[in-house]
Amino acid sequence: MAPRRTDQQRRPSSPARGATASARRGAPSRRTAPAVPVDRLVVGPVPVVARAAGALLALAGLVGAVAVFPAYLVVDDVRLSLATGPLDVLVALVAPVVALAVGGLTVAGRVPRFGLAYAAVTGGLAVGRVLIELHQGTASTTRPGIEVLAGDLVVTSTVRTAPGWVLGLAALVLSVLAGLLALVAWGRTVMEDAGSLDPLRPVLAGSAVLLGALAALCLALPAADVRDELVTDPRTGLVSVVTAEGPRALLERPGAALLGGLLLAGALLLSGVVAASLRPRLAAVGGLLAVGVAVLAAGLAGLRDALHSPDLDWTLPGVGLLLAGLALSGLAGLAWRWRPAPGRTPGRALGLGDPDDLLDEAADAFPEGRRGGR
Repeated sequence: MAPRRTDQQRRPSSPARGATASARRGAPSRRTAPAVPVDRLVVGPVPVVARAAGALLALAGLVGAVAVFPAYLVVDDVRLSLATGPLDVLVALVAPVVALAVGGLTVAGRVPRFGLAYAAVTGGLAVGRVLIELHQGTASTTRPGIEVLAGDLVVTSTVRTAPGWVLGLAALVLSVLAGLLALVAWGRTVMEDAGSLDPLRPVLAGSAVLLGALAALCLALPAADVRDELVTDPRTGLVSVVTAEGPRALLERPGAALLGGLLLAGALLLSGVVAASLRPRLAAVGGLLAVGVAVLAAGLAGLRDALHSPDLDWTLPGVGLLLAGLALSGLAGLAWRWRPAPGRTPGRALGLGDPDDLLDEAADAFPEGRRGGR
């Protein structure tokens, strides 16, 4: 029979136990902190369909850039153009130039999923814009009203299409086709990294949804509107505000324009969530950049309209649209440049210390439980 241990032999003295715990707290953790994954990009062979999607995207950008310079529409025998000044040209060329650059990178086979993500999101947003353009060029005379077209406040009693409108519509259709090809080529394209963006993806998705909702609300109202008039009664001297009729809101327009506005708003909300979840990092950057460029171009167009016409004022929805576009573009930049700090575990981020050190201290505080677990 084994000799029975006395109580003094079973339990170590309190000073020794305290010294052991103190020494263990001061000693480095038995497990080293996890190293930050190296964001090394692996790119496989680029399929032909991916290069074709990039070619269509680049062609859409080229056609959209050319569409800026001819006449856009002819309203009441007045030719409207998007290129009436240097500022108008710069605003109109933002989206086409970016599409041309991204499409060229995709055709060259560099970072293919970046270009595919940009093409897919741009194509999804272009579906609603195609319907809106069709309404403005062909069906806006069925219910004549005051509209802001190419920075001018006009009454759509008679509207005839011009080469600029045809080229702009062709650029949107090419964007839709590029988006469809990008969806086909996505699963066939190999491009992966170490996943260092994964901890930031929930923040990016939530921010993109909020900014997309803000952009959808701002798009529902005119970015540039007619200012109200102050009328003074000569007999009483009473000053009253007379609201002038301005351009109709997007959701107040009939037929294809209403459907296009609803599709555009839904695409803005969906694209933000999908873009933030795309892998690898550069694919998420491409998707967020596409949303940011589309919203930013719409916000700059509202500012251009307000500066171009003396009868229009820049509205609060127009300001919100511009700020949302800048913020979405900033999210794309954040996803591109963000790197996790070395050894930054969730416990350390919350100020709780390293999890291994906490487990060691708990084991020292309850030695009976640790011995029993063995």
